Amino acid sequence: MNVLTVTPNPSIDHTVELATLTRGEVHRALSGTVEAGGKGVNVARALARHDHRATAVLPSGGVDGDRLEVLLAPQRVDAVTVAITGTIRTNTTVVEADGTTTKLNEPGPRLSGPELDALLRVVTARLTVRPDWLVASGSLPPGAPSDLHARFVRAARAAGVRSAVDTSGPALAAAVDAGPDLVKPNQEELGELLGRELLTVGDVVAAARELRTRGVGEVLVSLGGGGALLVTGDGVWWGGGEPLVPLSTVGAGDCTLAGYLHTGAPAAQRLSTAMAWGRAAVLLPGSSVPGPTETLAAAPGVRVLPDPDPETLVKDLQR
Repeated sequence: MNVLTVTPNPSIDHTVELATLTRGEVHRALSGTVEAGGKGVNVARALARHDHRATAVLPSGGVDGDRLEVLLAPQRVDAVTVAITGTIRTNTTVVEADGTTTKLNEPGPRLSGPELDALLRVVTARLTVRPDWLVASGSLPPGAPSDLHARFVRAARAAGVRSAVDTSGPALAAAVDAGPDLVKPNQEELGELLGRELLTVGDVVAAARELRTRGVGEVLVSLGGGGALLVTGDGVWWGGGEPLVPLSTVGAGDCTLAGYLHTGAPAAQRLSTAMAWGRAAVLLPGSSVPGPTETLAAAPGVRVLPDPDPETLVKDLQR
């Protein structure tokens, strides 16, 4: 499989492990990791570890941009960079021994109009080789138009390529209206998009079906520790497993999306694979992505149920 990803606001991801985080105190870290980051970058890294062809389009500028490219080089990801005058951001994550995760995400560099145009041109050019999927994901750089991901979706459709979107806020709203084949919001992002609180499984399913009426093909909704719901034209499935104590949740959702794209199997099997990849990711340090050994080990712990009870509270799925 050949997947093209675009990450308009990539990062250097620095993860620090502590016994306990206490505000205002000096801490001695137990360990630290540094990875190339950003949602689309993580999707590409995960797919590359499973021997898929993965191309990551991203802006790159400053010393940290050079560092990001160096970090990607050994991971078999084809990094296609667009030169910018700004400096790539660094995101810092603190993970405590009980799995509590605190994230400090920088806003990232402001891209000029010509730089944004160049990013779209590079993506459009790469679409001519007809990858199996275009994945447009992550936050937008400061000042970028809210319809940037929507522009990528429209470019993919014009090239006859399926598109998947994982973003939030106004960027998600604009992308939904462009009609991607797949969106992967979490429960909060989906509720924010539709302006209502989603408390039950039925609430989430109804919201996902509303997106489908607006032109989205499939909706994969992350429920955190409660697993995920998949809504397609063929049905509804819940996927999850026994509770885990995460080592790090950074990038787990991106690995879930990568697992979903990994196989062309029926919907229930795609969801099962997605959950195995996501569960494997949370047991790894920092934003490390799982390989075949880890995802296969996680697979037996996954359950997938069709037509879950709509009256079930989402919070009860986490027990």
